Amino acid sequence: MENVFLGKQPILDRNQKLIAYELFFRSNERDEKADFSNDLTATANVIVNAYGHFGIQNILGEQRGFINVNRELILSDIVELLPSNHVVLELKSTDKFDDELIAKCKELKKRGHQCALDSVVTLDDEIQRILPVINIVKIDVSKLDKENLASLVSQYKRWPVLLLAEKVETPELAKECLALGFEMFQGYYFAKPENISGKRADPGKLSLLKLLQLVMSDSDIEEIDKEFKRQPGLSYNLLRMVNSAASGLPQKINSIKQSITLLGRKQLQRWIQLLLYTNENSGSGDNMANALLQTAAARGKLMELIAAVERPHDKTHQERAFMVGILSLLDTLLGIEMQQIIDKLSIPEDMSNALLSRNGRLGQELKLIEASETNKTEMVKSLLGELGFLSQSKLTDLELEALGWVNRIGEAAH
Repeated sequence: MENVFLGKQPILDRNQKLIAYELFFRSNERDEKADFSNDLTATANVIVNAYGHFGIQNILGEQRGFINVNRELILSDIVELLPSNHVVLELKSTDKFDDELIAKCKELKKRGHQCALDSVVTLDDEIQRILPVINIVKIDVSKLDKENLASLVSQYKRWPVLLLAEKVETPELAKECLALGFEMFQGYYFAKPENISGKRADPGKLSLLKLLQLVMSDSDIEEIDKEFKRQPGLSYNLLRMVNSAASGLPQKINSIKQSITLLGRKQLQRWIQLLLYTNENSGSGDNMANALLQTAAARGKLMELIAAVERPHDKTHQERAFMVGILSLLDTLLGIEMQQIIDKLSIPEDMSNALLSRNGRLGQELKLIEASETNKTEMVKSLLGELGFLSQSKLTDLELEALGWVNRIGEAAH
């Protein structure tokens, strides 16, 4: 068990009544500043901690939570995990707002999500592009003198947005912001961020990958349920998360099977991927792990597609091919021997032959994919000849299809 931390700072209305909290990533109890290798990892940690470890009601009560998000997160599937009635998505005002991001924000707004713009000190053309989808503008009042602040407020008042004064550090500034007509307030004058800590049971990458494998290969719900039951920490997380996200339900969800059914496979898959992000490594290790996961997912899909060309009606063969691809990089990712992984996951013989020595039909297909990844043209040609059912152009088509699939499943790893 290790500690998990989360920071939250109150957001008040004009009568100093609590209306929301901003949630921050924290790496330790005394942490005043966020300390993380990248925005996505930090936000993934905030979401997992708020929903899985603490339970969102325990942290927010009836209030909303403002969570920092970046372009990568908005465009990924992870954003779908955040219920619109709890969370305000907070974008940095210094980001670039392209058409794709604006379109996604529009779609989220239609579904009831609210977006805020953070650390605002100006109203430039870039900000004007995103403003139609913004509900709340957070002006950093610590960076502007009286005159510039008054002028900026009057510019924003032409837009249908709520104004929030952030970094209000003194009583004078609080008074000034009230007089200017700000509707919401946040800052040390009202309340410093409070750090919350709890215990985290680390579910472990191996179990997560096993689960991801089960969910992505459409395994039986009984099998997924069984795997969860082997991981009490993970089961607890899942129940907390489902009960947090589904607070409108008449009764509490208290079985893993119910949770899986309610969440659906797609959401379950997103959630497991999100947990993979929050498995802490050193900064560079994180990026390597994410790149490996993406390659492993692409390999899995490509193996499945090749198996489907060879045996179009043999679903079991296709499923096994998928597993071999997904598992083929696990030894590198986890830094343990492939034999250990095979023993832990009780892998059938044809799959273990493929993984250990590239033998058998699945082994040959894996060898082909590895040769193609490293541009060994002659080897690819000779392996295609040995397999006898696949042309070079068909292989290229399948590779593109597999990559498209990986992008679609929101494997937002870079």
